[in-house]
Amino acid sequence: MTIRVNRRAALGIGTVATAGTVLGAAAPASAAGRPRVATTPARAAAQVAASYARQTARAGGNWQSYVSVANGAAAPQVAVADEADRRIEAYSVNKIAVAVAVLDKVDRGLLTLAQRVDVTASIVIPGGDGIFSLDGAYPSSVTLGHALAALLTVSDDTAVRLCGLVCPAAELNQILVAKGFPNTQVQPVANPNRFYLGTSTPRETHDLLRALVGGTLLSASSTAFLLGLLRSPIAFTDGVRREISSAERARVATKAGWFDTARHEAGIVFDAAGAPVLTYALFADGQASADDFGATHPAVQARARMGRVFLTAVAGLAGAGPTHRAAAWRPSNGG
Repeated sequence: MTIRVNRRAALGIGTVATAGTVLGAAAPASAAGRPRVATTPARAAAQVAASYARQTARAGGNWQSYVSVANGAAAPQVAVADEADRRIEAYSVNKIAVAVAVLDKVDRGLLTLAQRVDVTASIVIPGGDGIFSLDGAYPSSVTLGHALAALLTVSDDTAVRLCGLVCPAAELNQILVAKGFPNTQVQPVANPNRFYLGTSTPRETHDLLRALVGGTLLSASSTAFLLGLLRSPIAFTDGVRREISSAERARVATKAGWFDTARHEAGIVFDAAGAPVLTYALFADGQASADDFGATHPAVQARARMGRVFLTAVAGLAGAGPTHRAAAWRPSNGG
């Protein structure tokens, strides 16, 4: 099989061994499909890059991505930089940005997670993803915290509109620009409290996640709340988290986005102590099976295979920056 990856991705890798791998030169055994624990960030980045090149070639279509590995006190080791600055439709990956804007208002005392928002029949998006469209009884009301939980775990579409009630599109975009993310913007519509999820770039999505875990984006309490949702057992499991154990899933905060032919995913892998060790933004479209929104879609399968390699490659490395421990999870049988 010929490995397909553009020159920009190869040049972003940062090590001769990895660049040789993605350009088709002789590769170490671990790069040939057998994930192994890496001993250095550079070696982990090499494995990540080789897996990305292999799996994107297998899935086909178009890919725009940015992936890095923590490198101690130094700048992160770039593993993949593939069309990283291309502005594209981010779809539900941008629900992270929506939540950041809402939580910014919480941090400033303008909102609270305990305040209630009304769920009316007119605000519910029928037939979409999530739980609000399944209720079958309106009006009702939920807390803002509940709406954000639905937004980031089951990717609820109606929850986007509920967020718009407390953070209109123009204000949301202004918050993101002020935080340094001018390309991560929702798309306003005639109703100021509604919007399409808009655009981002792989690099900006990656950098937003890095700022989040670095503690520079939100307060400590809002950061913990947001990461707790993205790391929860009911957060997205068909992609990067699919081929890993439940304990490993707790070390991954992730958000996927899917619409039309696009199948995106972005997130963070934490080490055993809770420090971020790998950050990924994987955007894909144009693959076969456009009507398949399940785990069998080629791009989703590619991310699942990458996820196993990502987790194994960094398993022996220490992350960098503040630690974020996952909440304890205990299965329940009711009662």
